[in-house]
Amino acid sequence: MKRVVLKNGLTVITKSRPTKSVAIEVSVKVGSNYEKPSQRGISHLLEHMIFEGTKTRTRKQIADEIESLGAEYNAATSTERTYFYINIFKRFFNRALEILADIIQNPALDEKAFQKEKKVILDEINLVNDDPKVYQFILFEKTLYKKYPVKNPIYGNAEAIRKITRQDLMDYYKKYYIPNNMVITVSGLGNGVTKKIEKAFTFKKKHLKQIIFPKEPKPKSSRKIEQKNTSHSYISLGYQTVSRKNKDSYILDVIQAILSKGLSSRLFEEIRIKRGLAYDVGAINETNINYGYFVTYVSTDIKHIPLVKELLLKELKLNNPTNKEINDAKTYIEGHLNLRLEHNAEMADWLAAWELVGDIKNAESYLKNIKKVNKKDIQRVVKKYFKNPSYIILKQKS
Repeated sequence: MKRVVLKNGLTVITKSRPTKSVAIEVSVKVGSNYEKPSQRGISHLLEHMIFEGTKTRTRKQIADEIESLGAEYNAATSTERTYFYINIFKRFFNRALEILADIIQNPALDEKAFQKEKKVILDEINLVNDDPKVYQFILFEKTLYKKYPVKNPIYGNAEAIRKITRQDLMDYYKKYYIPNNMVITVSGLGNGVTKKIEKAFTFKKKHLKQIIFPKEPKPKSSRKIEQKNTSHSYISLGYQTVSRKNKDSYILDVIQAILSKGLSSRLFEEIRIKRGLAYDVGAINETNINYGYFVTYVSTDIKHIPLVKELLLKELKLNNPTNKEINDAKTYIEGHLNLRLEHNAEMADWLAAWELVGDIKNAESYLKNIKKVNKKDIQRVVKKYFKNPSYIILKQKS
């Protein structure tokens, strides 16, 4: 792995691998957490608009150029970053780089396309809100956080989306889509790649004022119950924890694996196998640049909610984890990660995420940190963070 910061402030990370493909990802350090109330959803809207054409290419031309080469491409917006990638056969790398450089540096942000994409986003909001499996986590974040912007959905809100203008979008683009606020990661190629990127990405460095996020008050237990027209009820229960920069995040990864690594996990065994209370059950350790949380989730019949909640709280105490459980969890994490990172697109994204956290060295030492976790670490972390739970219930209509 090689890391270089170019003269214009653009960070480039390359990793040569013996594969037939290569993935290139452009990550911008901006997401929904950076938005003002009047801008809710603008990061996601801008992500859509980047692929809608440049000064020299139409949306269709971009799609035709990439797909005619058998390549994959996509983009996504999170709370803290927006990224764009192309996964392509190695001999077409130069084409992929030229296209990404064009769409990132020269988006047309056309008015007609802008109005069209606003409608698409509004439909997407309705679609997400209608899907209880996704909506439960949006509601959970709203309940878990009181001031920190994670409480605001990535997709924004309909009222703000309708009021955002093309000029608002252009101003937002000019503010955040600058080289010193970006990372380019390439997985699959190494030699000569940095020079090619330097020639392709020629935009100028700009000053970017650091955002000071509101301080979240000390966590307190909270709950939210909402009724939905669904065939099941959903419960999500969890806690505020730590960002990826905190060493406890590795311990929380091991805890997540013990509770939710699959059919052999504690939650699956206790809730589904022994009692048949649910089909969908699991846990997520969400670790990001500036925040983190741990959440468990179950979909079940409304009459089982009290018992399921009781079982979740019991399992979250993680009483008497055995050495075998801990070692199995570590092996699961290692195997799952290695299988995932065989794909260049995943590796490029993995490197970008760690760079934006500010800890790129741990991209390669992550598993060493996982292997250091022991029983005392787990007991300490559970005692420290797993108190004052917040939970939400999506109740099916009776």
